[in-house]
Amino acid sequence: MMISRQLLLTYLYLLIYICLSSGVILFNKWVLSPKYFKFPFPITLTMIHMAFSGVVTFFLVRVFKVVAPVKMTFQIYATCVIPISAFFASSLWFGNTAYLYISVAFIQMLKALMPVATFIMAVLCGTDKLRRDLFLNMLLVSVGVVVSSYGEIHFNVIGTLYQVTGIVAEALRLVLTQVLLQKKGLTLNPITSLYYIAPCSFIFLFVPWYLLEKPEMDVSPIQFNYWIFFSNALSAFALNISIFLVIGRTGAVTIRVAGVLKDWILIALSTIIFPESTITSLNIIGYAVALSGVVMYNYLKMKDVRASQLPADSTPDRATKDKKILNVYKPDGSMDSNDDTVVGLASEAAVVDEEAPLIPSSRLSYVTRTQTGGGLNSR
Repeated sequence: MMISRQLLLTYLYLLIYICLSSGVILFNKWVLSPKYFKFPFPITLTMIHMAFSGVVTFFLVRVFKVVAPVKMTFQIYATCVIPISAFFASSLWFGNTAYLYISVAFIQMLKALMPVATFIMAVLCGTDKLRRDLFLNMLLVSVGVVVSSYGEIHFNVIGTLYQVTGIVAEALRLVLTQVLLQKKGLTLNPITSLYYIAPCSFIFLFVPWYLLEKPEMDVSPIQFNYWIFFSNALSAFALNISIFLVIGRTGAVTIRVAGVLKDWILIALSTIIFPESTITSLNIIGYAVALSGVVMYNYLKMKDVRASQLPADSTPDRATKDKKILNVYKPDGSMDSNDDTVVGLASEAAVVDEEAPLIPSSRLSYVTRTQTGGGLNSR
């Protein structure tokens, strides 16, 4: 049977997404690692990404007018964009710093905690309800990550704390995005998201950079290859564009499967590219347990989404059930997206893929990354 051209194009976009997402993470690790490129300044690298994205999106929005800017008032910027940018910058900062201490494979395993963190934050902020089935899934994920951590040969407390702190910051950003932007009904796509958030994140990163990294950079000999950093920033930005292409052609389930496949490929590649990254049997068992919890969690969330989108029955029980679901989840009828391609709305299970989608959209925002390295950086 002949495969249609559209289907081949979809597979091509998915392949590009997987390659770019994995490539950005491995590239960032290589640049930051003291054993390879030897540029141990994660805040500086993150600022380069933010500056590059801000400049490129400025030209795309203001000069070439590829996309139109949204109606951004000072009040919305001050109450929404600034706090979201602060947590976004924090998640990138702490996540990239973790690469100095722990392996890419172990970082990917720790990122399975993302749905746990976002679920807890959502419950604390009142945007989600504590449910027994979701709680048991979160417990399963946590047990799996603990087992994986116990089996880590090169376990480093500092690196683990940095990564977990980055996950918590990202969870707060996601919940804050839902709480703030959902009320404003703000519509953003990947380009306009970066246009507004990247410059603000750059400013937030400048303060810790000036206090922590600038003094060391002044006294330490560093190598600054412009082509390396340009290609690194370009790769991170291209990841945003690839996700923009993928979400327009696939559904939530496809993206979810691609994300899981990418994580396994990334873990395998990291052990080949970085020989010091050793995977033990306990690592694999723990990650498999955590991943099973994430998969079940995603299934339950998508089941809720589908239930909330079904036409309401005339029976009081069904109407009551739908009403309860809609009180927690508020999906729209737009295309599936894990970056706010259609609606600037975040959900408790969304995860930024490296420095990719800054503001997840309603439907695919229920996708949990067992990974999300920068969208722009490698978180």
